[in-house]
Amino acid sequence: MAGHAAWVARNGLRLHPDETRVGNCMEKGQGFEFLGYRFEAGRGWVRPKSRKAPRDRIREKAGRTHSGSLETIIGELNPIRRGWYEYFQQAHRSTFRDVDGFVRRRLRAIPRKQEKRPGFARTSRDHRRWPNAFFAEHGLFTLHEAHALASQSR
Repeated sequence: MAGHAAWVARNGLRLHPDETRVGNCMEKGQGFEFLGYRFEAGRGWVRPKSRKAPRDRIREKAGRTHSGSLETIIGELNPIRRGWYEYFQQAHRSTFRDVDGFVRRRLRAIPRKQEKRPGFARTSRDHRRWPNAFFAEHGLFTLHEAHALASQSR
């Protein structure tokens, strides 16, 4: 740590003693969090707090009682999703499927509510009625597909 402390001091930085430690982020349990990511075992994950923030914004825009057309709601969600993806595109790929699933469940609940059906559209029947392709046809930006396309071009 002494060598690190000298470099930090030379560069005009200061380390907080309770929040600073030296570890090997290639080992499980030795990771660290930085700028919304959790680096551990050689991978970058989106930390839980950073996953929660866009979900809260999506809940505001795509609540079950939200009025407006599906295209309008998707139009409000897409900039949020694109920005989040641009920042976290280096995260582990499983992150994107999870977030996409959350958004589509929220969107399925809207027509379900318009039909005066209770619940949050978590059934396989709702999934068959409003499949993923249905939302793609309405212009929903899909994180998982964007990540797959970006991965192919690398």
